[in-house]
Amino acid sequence: MKALVHPTEATYDHIADAIADKGYCVLPQLLPANLNNALQQRVMNLDDEDFRRAGIGREQDFQLNNAIRRDETRWLTLDNKIDKTYLDQMAEFRLAINRRLFMGLFDYEAHYAHYAPGAFYKKHVDAFKGESNRVLTTVLYLNPEWREEDGGQLLIYAPGSDAVIETVNPNFGCFVIFLSEQFPHEVAKSYRDRYSIAGWFRLLDPLQAPLI
Repeated sequence: MKALVHPTEATYDHIADAIADKGYCVLPQLLPANLNNALQQRVMNLDDEDFRRAGIGREQDFQLNNAIRRDETRWLTLDNKIDKTYLDQMAEFRLAINRRLFMGLFDYEAHYAHYAPGAFYKKHVDAFKGESNRVLTTVLYLNPEWREEDGGQLLIYAPGSDAVIETVNPNFGCFVIFLSEQFPHEVAKSYRDRYSIAGWFRLLDPLQAPLI
């Protein structure tokens, strides 16, 4: 992969201002084209058995529910070069946002998501107040030549409301950021294979912090 062109300071300023002002930001592009292309090739080359059906809840509360979501996922890992390049970019993103907003973002986790034709994810939030250390959600879309009639749009709802305030087509390279606890969101039914990377910046969990 060629040397990456990193987002500019002005781009990070714009993202931080949008998060501070309205709690979310939608960018037509954030990452360099060569990284987007590499990630798209990476997810397309994964086999069916590399993905796992996604469920709801965590750990003991985890369950599969076809009425709520029908996507499948694969976690990014540091032992894959392309995954690591993306995770390194998100580490840079974390530092840039912390410098501007003092959010205390500590680490990041992310998975590839595949929505086969007919798959969807009903309205939900990524974190519940007081129950999760996820504070900032990101989504990168990896779908060349996506058309509106292909479905799969991300619907972002106003906090505490059924009003949709943003509809995002999952176009190739589009990058979305929003506050995890505040914004319910939904993935509309997709009518073709839809790929993305969903990620979460987290705060330090004091229960997992090393003793000093």
